[in-house]
Amino acid sequence: MKITFYGHASLGIETNGKHIIVDPFITANELAAHIDINTLKADYILLTHAHGDHVLDVEAIAQNTGATIVSNAEIATYYGKKGFNVHPMNHGGSWQFDFGKVKYVNAIHSSQFPDGTYGGNQGGFVIEADKNIYIAGDTALTFDMKLIPMRTKLDLAILPLGSNFTMDAEDAVIASDFVECNNVLGYHYDTFGYIKIDHEATTKLFEDKGKKLTLLEIGDSIEL
Repeated sequence: MKITFYGHASLGIETNGKHIIVDPFITANELAAHIDINTLKADYILLTHAHGDHVLDVEAIAQNTGATIVSNAEIATYYGKKGFNVHPMNHGGSWQFDFGKVKYVNAIHSSQFPDGTYGGNQGGFVIEADKNIYIAGDTALTFDMKLIPMRTKLDLAILPLGSNFTMDAEDAVIASDFVECNNVLGYHYDTFGYIKIDHEATTKLFEDKGKKLTLLEIGDSIEL
């Protein structure tokens, strides 16, 4: 499994011959100016919630690629009415896609489209494919995370770090305990002033607890 960081909370995932884009917010992110969304491959687009900093480039990428948009029922309905391919889900539900199994799990946040349309209840994803990963989405620390390792042994937890709108790095350390995964990829940081982090201090927080935190440069990848 190859995971590429496209800035903010945007990810590309390659697994079992398929390409997945998560929460594409790229063209308005000055830090990601070198990423050309027209070159991105996508069989699926996974959306954790409807905020503009997670859905900005959904329609452009879906039009370019014909990707299926996977999200909660309200978000799927929103894009389905626009003629896009969608797969609706809701909390606790799983589906076996051609690349692996996806479960839509709880998150604590809010969800509304930029045009004011209700975006349903926010969530995260557990993906079981050639490796198992948890994409937390925008969330506070929650005891619901403890449910994940009861069903899935994770190879990577992808957690927000920026605070203000989500949990901070200290809570993310606890979250990694809750999901029983010491291998963490950080995201949702540095994009704008509210969520800027000290990279060195944040990395040390994890190291001091015997954990590995990866902070990728935009456009860089890791392989599991």
